[in-house]
This record gives sequence, C-alpha cells and structure tokens, in this order.
Amino acid sequence: MASKNEIRTSWKARTSGCLGGWLIRLLGMTLRCEIVGEVGKLNQRKEPIIHVLWHNQIIVSPYLWRKMYGKREVVVLTSASMDGVVLASAVKVFKVGAVHGSSSRRGAPAIVALRRAAKEGKDLVFTPDGPRGPRYQLQPGVVKIAQTTGLLVVPMHIEYLSCWTLKTWDRFQIPKPFSKVRLTLREPITIPRKLDDEGFEKERLRLENSLLEGITDHVDNHGDDH
Repeated sequence: MASKNEIRTSWKARTSGCLGGWLIRLLGMTLRCEIVGEVGKLNQRKEPIIHVLWHNQIIVSPYLWRKMYGKREVVVLTSASMDGVVLASAVKVFKVGAVHGSSSRRGAPAIVALRRAAKEGKDLVFTPDGPRGPRYQLQPGVVKIAQTTGLLVVPMHIEYLSCWTLKTWDRFQIPKPFSKVRLTLREPITIPRKLDDEGFEKERLRLENSLLEGITDHVDNHGDDH
C-alpha cells in the first residue's frame, strides 16, 4: 500500500500537465490583460512574498505571474494527488516550482518544504480554499505559514470579464479567448508572529474578507459547497 507521504505520479499526468501548460500559455497570449496594484514596488522587494488567490481563478495565473514578475522565483502549493502532479507539470512551463501537500496528505513535509523555499528567497503562492473546498473559505494553513515566516501576504483577485464556468465544487472559471482579464493586487497584509486563538481567527477572517472583495457569488458559499 502506498505511503501517506508518497507523491502519486505517472508519465500520463506529467505529459498532460505539460500540454496543459502550453495551452494556457497560448490562451494567455490572446487575452487583454490589465494589472492593478503596486507591481513595481513588490517586484523590487528582496524578501519573498506570499500571494493568495481563490482556486477557481488559477487557470491563467502562471501566465499573469510571469507578466508581473519576470525574474522572481516562486513555488505553488499543490495536492499530493494526480491532479497536483498535473498542476505542477503545467506551471513548470512558466518556470514555477511546486510543493506537494495538503491538510490530509503530506501536510508536515509540505510545510517544511515551503519554509525552505522561502529561506531560499522564493515567493509562495496558495489557493487557500483548495484543493477541495469549501469554496471561498480560507483554510488556516496559509495564515500559519505567514505567521511563522513573517512574510508579507498579498491577496490577488483575477476577474475574467468573459468566461466559461464549470460545474465543479469551486465553479472553476476559464476565460474565453481574446477576452479581457483584470488582476488586482490587494493591500498587503502582515500577520503578527504572536497570536492567541481569537487573534488568529481575526487574521484569518481579515485575509478571507480581502480575498472576497469583488466576489459577487460568495453569499451562498456556506450553503452549497458542503
């Protein structure tokens, strides 16, 4: 039986992920992209940054990342499943690394790997409601990483002005070719290193509410995603 810490992989998953990455690149090249926020100031930071965005917005995020940050090194947190391998292979096309893990599998090794990546100067990217939801509910892992590393957290919102919405748990969005995409970088957040349980929850809600800004379909997320 496979170990709980073992990363499931296959050549089919890696190949399909790589192909998906190139398709994302081609799709991204057709889009009219607008980026709102202090990109220049963030790009000049020597310290790593944590970026967070909702799972259903990720499809062209690697393409947009490279438009914003040409040379910054980055790793994303993916699941330890085949889906995680596909995603890791897709983002590799954009020279983005991956750490495999979640709350249910490889959680502790993933945290160690993320801290190591941060110490090496790499940015970290999280989808805090992934990989299985509930949609638009921020899990505490990203807050814990920000608290223990002291890194700046930048909430991201990607708006697809014309897209297809899939019938998945997260209502995954795929922008239509030649449509407009707007990426907004919210006000950076610093998580205090010392927090009691009440303070931790306040910080979690603060980050969650920042990510929910501009989201129009989050009102029912507590009722239809369980």
